Amino acid sequence: MTRPSSLPAHEPTRRRVLRAVRQALRLLAVELGTPTEPGTPLFGGVRSSWLRRLPYLVAFAFAVSLLPTTINVLSHDYGLNGGLAGALATAQTAPLLLAVTRPLQAWWVIFAADILGAMALIRADGVAERAWPWPPTAIVGYLALMVALSLRERGRTLTAVWLTTGLAGIVFEPMTPDGSVGTWVLLFVLTGVVLMMGATLRERGDAQRKLIEQETISEAERARRTLLEERTRIARELHDVVAHHMSVITVQADSAAYRISGIPREAEEEFGSIAATARESLAEMRRLLGVLRSEESERHGGPAKTPQPGVGMLPKLVEGTVRAGVPVELSLPEGPLPLEPAVDLSAYRIVQEALANVVRHAPGARTRVSVTTAADGSLLTVLVVNSPPPAPSAPLETSGTGHGLIGMRERVRLVDGALDTGPLPDGGFRVAARLPLSPSPAPAAPLSPKDSDSV
Repeated sequence: MTRPSSLPAHEPTRRRVLRAVRQALRLLAVELGTPTEPGTPLFGGVRSSWLRRLPYLVAFAFAVSLLPTTINVLSHDYGLNGGLAGALATAQTAPLLLAVTRPLQAWWVIFAADILGAMALIRADGVAERAWPWPPTAIVGYLALMVALSLRERGRTLTAVWLTTGLAGIVFEPMTPDGSVGTWVLLFVLTGVVLMMGATLRERGDAQRKLIEQETISEAERARRTLLEERTRIARELHDVVAHHMSVITVQADSAAYRISGIPREAEEEFGSIAATARESLAEMRRLLGVLRSEESERHGGPAKTPQPGVGMLPKLVEGTVRAGVPVELSLPEGPLPLEPAVDLSAYRIVQEALANVVRHAPGARTRVSVTTAADGSLLTVLVVNSPPPAPSAPLETSGTGHGLIGMRERVRLVDGALDTGPLPDGGFRVAARLPLSPSPAPAAPLSPKDSDSV
């Protein structure tokens, strides 16, 4: 009475097993029935030409060596007909040349040829005491193919290939000829090991490539951020320079009616319009400066409102650098330099950054700073040269990003100048900037006694 009731209990279990088997077979069909499109050959992305040819040379060496060996083994050792042995050997070895670019397609051909070869060897005269269903030459060629396959295909495809290899051996197991040595377990295990090792190497290589790409992107982002910060700093400094001139224009336009007697009413209105426009422009610039300096206040704890430096402050800068342990020799032209504010500020910042680089990368190195003007007064040359650091000294920073040079180039580009930087043969470094000088503004006409009295 219990037997009829036990049948339904086993029926769901049997159905679940059959469903799982069907799903596994469907997965194998999907993964193996839709091979990936051929892409870059193995080692196709390397720069060395001989490394790009290496996979083709290896595949050619395997095919050329295995083809006659397989023919000899199948015909002499196993006793197959010469024509059949040649056809099977060609189908089992020639597709190795295809494995460089199309490994999955090559696997289909070689796997089918190995199946046909196993079926042909069932009734061969020399199969007794020999390897079956996979002869030694077939195992070697199959493992070589697995290396190429594991370096190109995804993990699910490799799993499907491995399971299919084991399934073929299980199917052939009941047909094992008497006295033969079974090799399907050996091939199944070796195939899994080779596929796993190849997939691991491929994933490691992919991870390293992604890491290198990420580092390259990060370095580009850092350089871009440094460039934007330097441009923002230049914008703040230019505002301070231009704001002074705009303030002078506003004052002169507002006071023109009081300083100049007999001025027409139309001229008074024009001066008033100029003053209003100047005040509006100045207000817009101050609003922009408020945004820029709000970021600076967050970083440094307060707004930067100190006067902008120039060439005249280089002795103080050099004095601070000497206190930091760097012997610096400064050479400046005699007398005051009639420099435009942008040129004056750019020259100071270039020397400041160059000396900072010496302190960071060549502490203790002798440095010479010279600022000269051309004979015709059209060009300002800023030169900073340092010797190699003394032997006992070690750089404070062993690697540099070159972001300071980015700021120098921005400064030089601002005034349409030229910058030349680079190492010297003796191990030192050189920074040379050529900044064009605008013609000096004409001196203002002296005020008449009447105008002086009105002011």
